[in-house]
Amino acid sequence: MRELQVSKQDLRQVRLVDVAPIPLVDGTARLRLDLFALTSNNLTYAAMGDSAAGYWDFFPGPAGWGKPPAWGLGTVIDSKAEGVTEGARYYGLFPVSETLDVTPVKAGARGFVDGAPHRAGKAVVYNHYVDARADPAYDAAFELEQPLIRPLYPSGWWLAERVQQGHPARVLISSASSKTALSAAAQLRRLGVAELVALTSARHQAFVAKTGLYDHVHTYDDLSDVSLRAHTTYVDFLGREELTEAVHRRLGASLACSILMGATDWAAKPGGLQRPMKDLSGPPPELLFVPDYAARRLQTDRELGATLIRDLRDFYAESRAYFTVRREEGAAAITSAWSRLSADQASPGEGLVLSF
Repeated sequence: MRELQVSKQDLRQVRLVDVAPIPLVDGTARLRLDLFALTSNNLTYAAMGDSAAGYWDFFPGPAGWGKPPAWGLGTVIDSKAEGVTEGARYYGLFPVSETLDVTPVKAGARGFVDGAPHRAGKAVVYNHYVDARADPAYDAAFELEQPLIRPLYPSGWWLAERVQQGHPARVLISSASSKTALSAAAQLRRLGVAELVALTSARHQAFVAKTGLYDHVHTYDDLSDVSLRAHTTYVDFLGREELTEAVHRRLGASLACSILMGATDWAAKPGGLQRPMKDLSGPPPELLFVPDYAARRLQTDRELGATLIRDLRDFYAESRAYFTVRREEGAAAITSAWSRLSADQASPGEGLVLSF
């Protein structure tokens, strides 16, 4: 069995390792990973591997090496677990590995939770495997979009829901070319936010403008051109502390809310997403951990879950206007994809969907 391992000291360093699978015991099952996506989100997971979020803990690796989590679709190829049958297909979190052994609990028609002891205490969303046969978010017509869009869209959707509660006149979004940022922008458009402003690199400026999701597009170097407008919300997907400081200085009293969402510039944030070290002018940045926020909101409004699924299914088709799925197979393609992402060489207009 082959698996991808990433150096915890240098996320650019990867290796494919052959690991002998262990015999299954009663109460366990083995899934073959059929499809998975790699995006900047996977780099963020790796950058935050040893943080409080503990993304390395999901699939423990050997000393000094981590197994990066990836969302995908897998098929049960062997099962000694009640309620989990061979041939069933599930969507969930996998290591970048040919197979994954799980310890299903709470197995039923809609799926199961991996009850492996090392995953105890993690948010349920990360441990839940959904049976495609009874999955309201699954759409066979957009199967390649499932591992690519589905892990990212809910974060953008819940962010938009959080932002809208503040009734902003304008939302400024960094790393605006990232797929989660595009998901958020599309939902903010749907919610009717008055003005959306993108911050991006010069290399991605043309792509961001072409999406049509933003009213204005600025590069990080021309922040001084961003106009001042009262009741502005800043959403940071980049995680570059110098930029956050510069945005707070530039917007001043017009900045009503500042939200930390990601660290696509993972090299600038050792240890992953975290609040700025320096005191900033304006409102203190709020770190939004989506699983916790979503759980709180669903306690007060259960209908939000169904609305999210509906909007997600609509976005599968809509996303094709923003980027093209690039389907690749084999070990060389997988290591190459990780190398391109970690070197910031992947095009924002492509979505990498892979398999062994």
